[in-house]
Amino acid sequence: MDTEPSFTAHPDEPHRPGLAQRLNWLRAGVLGANDGIVSTAAVVVGVAGATSQSLPVLLAGSAALVGGAISMALGEYVSVSSQRDTEHALIEKERRELAEDPEAELEELVGLYEAQGLSRETAQRVAVELTEKDALKAHLSIELNIDQEDVVSPWAAAIASAVAFTLGALLPLATIMLTPHPARIAWTFAAVLVALAVTGYVAAWIGGASRWRAVVRTLIGGALALIATFLVGSLFGTTIA
Repeated sequence: MDTEPSFTAHPDEPHRPGLAQRLNWLRAGVLGANDGIVSTAAVVVGVAGATSQSLPVLLAGSAALVGGAISMALGEYVSVSSQRDTEHALIEKERRELAEDPEAELEELVGLYEAQGLSRETAQRVAVELTEKDALKAHLSIELNIDQEDVVSPWAAAIASAVAFTLGALLPLATIMLTPHPARIAWTFAAVLVALAVTGYVAAWIGGASRWRAVVRTLIGGALALIATFLVGSLFGTTIA
């Protein structure tokens, strides 16, 4: 009979089930938003640097939004599908080995726990108890670090990435279209840098890294991309004129 764990998990430690699914969804979402902001902003700022007309900016920004969202979704789907297929293949392989030679698999489990620092007697006891409860789960956990109930979903990652990219891309596109011409590039720069600070902070929070270091890195990268594309657009605009 299954029993609940007797320990109390710390609130800042990831003991909850389904963690891989949630982290994968959040990671895809944050990265998708960040890419949508930077790539679309770079396109519209570059085009706005070349022309004062609004229609070319709108067309280029819309194309960047649609193409980028589809590209992000396909990339995430292919990447996560490959990961999922590998995990499923490993799960089936382990299930087959347990069915064909359970004694050898039990001894392998004992050896793995011994390699973790347990004594032979303790490793034997742990391996036997876990095998009696769920042999496949025990082997997947110690051998492959896989939870068969927590295999990532390619569709969730693809949808999260596409939606986040679209939302991120809408910010610079809307900003540059809704602000007056003389100041629209400056307003777009400001809106993009604020948004990048937020996505950098959230990404660092998800990964448990330094928030402010991530924010600074994101801001520097975004600013360089905008400056570079604006200069290119201005150069082409001057050349064409």
